[in-house]
Amino acid sequence: MDPRIREHAELIADHSTQVEAGENVVIAMPREAEELAVALHEVVGDRGANPVYLNNSERASRAFLRARGEDGDEPFETPDHQLALYEETDVVIIARGGANVSEQSDVVPETTAAYRRAMQPVLKERLSKRWCLTQFPTSGHAQLAGMSTEAYENFVWDAVSLDWDAQREHQAEMVDILDGADEVRVKSGAETDVTMSIAGNTTLNDYGEKNLPGGEVFTAPVRDSVEGEVHFDMPLYRQGREIEGVRVRFEDGRVDSYSAERNEEVLDGVFDTDEGARYLGELGIGMNRSIDQFTYNMLFDEKMGDTVHMAVGAAYEECVGEENEANESAEHVDMIVDMSEDSVIEVDGEVVQRDGTFVFEGDFE
Repeated sequence: MDPRIREHAELIADHSTQVEAGENVVIAMPREAEELAVALHEVVGDRGANPVYLNNSERASRAFLRARGEDGDEPFETPDHQLALYEETDVVIIARGGANVSEQSDVVPETTAAYRRAMQPVLKERLSKRWCLTQFPTSGHAQLAGMSTEAYENFVWDAVSLDWDAQREHQAEMVDILDGADEVRVKSGAETDVTMSIAGNTTLNDYGEKNLPGGEVFTAPVRDSVEGEVHFDMPLYRQGREIEGVRVRFEDGRVDSYSAERNEEVLDGVFDTDEGARYLGELGIGMNRSIDQFTYNMLFDEKMGDTVHMAVGAAYEECVGEENEANESAEHVDMIVDMSEDSVIEVDGEVVQRDGTFVFEGDFE
């Protein structure tokens, strides 16, 4: 076993989820990530916890969705047995790493949306636990990223093994700016100019806990406050399909109109999932400059320095203040704006980032 796999497992158990003796731990990942699953079982066993292993097979999921998706618009029921599992769970560890990133590309978006609606109670319960989402490097994801398998392995494990204390301190400066602020404005080029209120909401510092790697600060917009237009000029990979050139117009917080240059029908399915899918649930600012290559993997891409991402769908409850309404949805879809050129972030009218450089960095002008 590559020693970096054991190091990855120890980081998940100690830094990201803080597994303790007697706790119930769900370990969910595809068979291609079995070595990480084995290492996690060793580490969890060392700490006296109790693991349950779920094999997250994209092929099996595809077979189920295609078989059930032909029965109607709402062919799914919430799986109470899976809900019960997470009700009895203390820690959830999930790794991506399937062999074929396009495995579910022939599942119609309406079927995926119906399934996500049925799974919403399960997702909500899972997110109420201590959890970590991470990546195991496989040839399928390496191919998607345009990298050799060895180069992708180095990319993933270098990103995972960052000095997270130093990253936390760097990001804390942006948290301090956003906490207590009222309004954020994001401008980029000629097609992105959007404002939103974050008054009363909390900004979180992601330094490799729930997401590993981490590298962002994020909060929730006030639900009805988002106004303006956004060109998400970096592509995303969703349901086995590449979506390019997304443009969204917001009015009174809600998605008023949208388009995509490629695979717009996937967006149709996302926005039609439920009413909450047409509102923003997250504003995130990428601050991890060690992730310097776009890989079509949102776990990494949204953390890149010089980017902003916005997610339609569910807000993280920890971000929403007591006086504000949390946006609820079965979806949470992140989309990215490149902020490296002709771009600014303003907080309460003050420029805090220009062309990717933050006001607290030495070369800010």
